Amino acid sequence: MNERASKDFVFLQVSSLPYFRALLRAVESEYYQDLPLPSPIYDVGCGDGHFASLTFDKKLDVGLDPWRFSMKEAKKYNAYKSLVEADGAQTPFPSNHFASGLSNSVLEHIPHIDAVLKETARVLKPGAPFYFCVPNANHFRELSLRKIFGKPYEMWFRKIQRVHHSDHPDVWEQRLDHAGFKLEKWWHYFSPSALRVLEWGHYFGLPSLVAKALTGNWIISPTKWNLALTEKYIRKYASTEPIENGTYTFYIARKK
Repeated sequence: MNERASKDFVFLQVSSLPYFRALLRAVESEYYQDLPLPSPIYDVGCGDGHFASLTFDKKLDVGLDPWRFSMKEAKKYNAYKSLVEADGAQTPFPSNHFASGLSNSVLEHIPHIDAVLKETARVLKPGAPFYFCVPNANHFRELSLRKIFGKPYEMWFRKIQRVHHSDHPDVWEQRLDHAGFKLEKWWHYFSPSALRVLEWGHYFGLPSLVAKALTGNWIISPTKWNLALTEKYIRKYASTEPIENGTYTFYIARKK
C-alpha cells in the first residue's frame, strides 16, 4: 500500500512486542506514513501508547483511553501531549475541536460502538479525517483450528481477543453514516496465512508473557542477533498490499 518506508517497522515492533502482535502492528504502522494528520490529533483508545510512539515522528495531541493501567503505561512512552482517562462515548472535549482522528485496532473491542462513533464525530471538526482499522468477517472464519473445532473455537478465540465487532464494510458504512461520517475508502489487508501466524502466536508467545511479568518488557534481548530468525519469519507475512480476502480492514472516513 505504501511504497515509501521511512522506518523498518517490522524490526521496531518485533523488538518490543510478542511476534504475533508485532506482525500486525508493523503493517498498520506503515499505513499511517502517508496519511494527513492535521493537528490537533485525537487518538480514540490509545492504550499503552506503544503503537503511537513507534508509528509517528511527532507527539499526538490527545490520547484517550478508559483504563487507568493503560494511562500509566502510556506516560512512559511519552507519545502524547495530553492523556485523558475517559470513555470514548463521554469525553470532556468541546465540539468541532480536533482536526483529525484515529483509532488503531480498538473499535472492535467496544460494545457501545455507536455511541463512541457519534461522540468521536462530535469532537472532530467538519471535514476532519478519521482513520481506523478492525478485523472483518473473514477474521474468525480463517482461523486454522476453526476448521477442526468449528464454532465453539471461534467463540472462544473471539472471547480471548475481546472482539465484539468483525463486520463487512457495508455494516461499518452504515454505522459511520449514522454517527455523522462519510466513508471515503477502505481496503482489506493481512492475509489468511498471516492471520494464522497471529493465531498460533497466542500459544507460542507465552514466553513473552512470562518475560513481561518478570521484567516489565515483552522482549528480554531486543537485539538483531537474538531476533534474527523471528524477524525473518514474520517479515514474509508483513505485506501492506491490499488483498481481497484479507482478515482486517483499514478505513478512511471524514466528518460530514
